[in-house]
Amino acid sequence: MANLKTLKTRIKSVKSTQKMTKAMKMVAASRLKRAKTAIEVSRPYAEKIREMIESLSSNVAVRGNLSEKFPLLTGKGKTGQHLLVVFSSDRGLCGGLNGSTVKFTKQRISELSVAGSKVKIFCVGRKAYEQLRSIYGQQIIETVTGIFKSTIDYKSAQELAEKISTLFDENQFDVCEVIYSKFKSAIVQEQVRRQIIPAQIQVDETQATLESPISYEPGEEEVLSELLPKNLAMQIFNALLENSASEQGARMAAMEAASNNAGKMIKSLTLVYNRTRQSNITKELIDIISGANVA
Repeated sequence: MANLKTLKTRIKSVKSTQKMTKAMKMVAASRLKRAKTAIEVSRPYAEKIREMIESLSSNVAVRGNLSEKFPLLTGKGKTGQHLLVVFSSDRGLCGGLNGSTVKFTKQRISELSVAGSKVKIFCVGRKAYEQLRSIYGQQIIETVTGIFKSTIDYKSAQELAEKISTLFDENQFDVCEVIYSKFKSAIVQEQVRRQIIPAQIQVDETQATLESPISYEPGEEEVLSELLPKNLAMQIFNALLENSASEQGARMAAMEAASNNAGKMIKSLTLVYNRTRQSNITKELIDIISGANVA
């Protein structure tokens, strides 16, 4: 049976760990609240950009030059090379969130490989890179870290969008998909993938024959050329916000579970400590009584 000093040290250590997990839970809850607010604020803007692009695309399509001038919208007519942009956290202690993302990514890579497509990987976040590099090290073309360590801003999304656009212009890939964790609740996160190049915009050919009631300056094509890069950055920004909220939600749930487990361990160790202490006292009393009887 463990001695009292060892048990006391273990109890103190577990209590210290419990304080840390409770503090991390509170921090994650605070960050989760801010992340949820950011998602709610960004959604209307993203929706309006999509609506404008759909309207403009329908009008420009009448002139038959949509596929020539706007490859971000229609692609380049090829689908042989895929770029997977994988979002994960930079820190751990968030349950199985990153493991689920990596598993989802591996499944998608297998599907594309079976279909005969070449796959390249762009990692955003340290954890996915660490888990994927051992198997797909040759296919990882770039890694960006540090974004999820602070508040997500639109500038980070713009920089990522510019890097991806440059790779597209250099014919490094034909189709680009983002893989991230979509936030549903503090305990539920869903791994999803979304195609961002070519943009998944529905062009309504029936509206193309109608004259638009909106006049665009300097012109429809010029406005569409400006909106498409903004739409790409906005989709990436939304994915960053969703993944950040998922990370904080998963971390909050993981820290709550860790705190509860620490509480159970403290109770168990305290019970053993009290029983050991009682046993030692009883043993000492027996020794005293036995000595007195002998005398």
